[in-house]
Amino acid sequence: MIFNFLNSVRLLADASRSFAVHCVAGLEANRERIEAYVKNCRMLVTALNSKIGYDNAVKIAKTAHQEGTSLREATLKLGLLSGADFDQTVIPERITRP
Repeated sequence: MIFNFLNSVRLLADASRSFAVHCVAGLEANRERIEAYVKNCRMLVTALNSKIGYDNAVKIAKTAHQEGTSLREATLKLGLLSGADFDQTVIPERITRP
């Protein structure tokens, strides 16, 4: 039983090393793409609830989804907030931290 356990641990360690060498080493984050994903994330609309209310936040999310635009563009189109107010309210770093 101990032999099988040690053999399994060795196999797991070898697999972990191989994964690190062949898959993880040299990976770099594509900052531009990450920023684009964050900018177009529909979940950020929850930050607007306290400022403009749930119903208006839903309108923004639906408009952005239907038109394939960002939340900021949809907010400006609907005239619910100014660009500066949107930028001060929707801060992804604030939403993702405890």
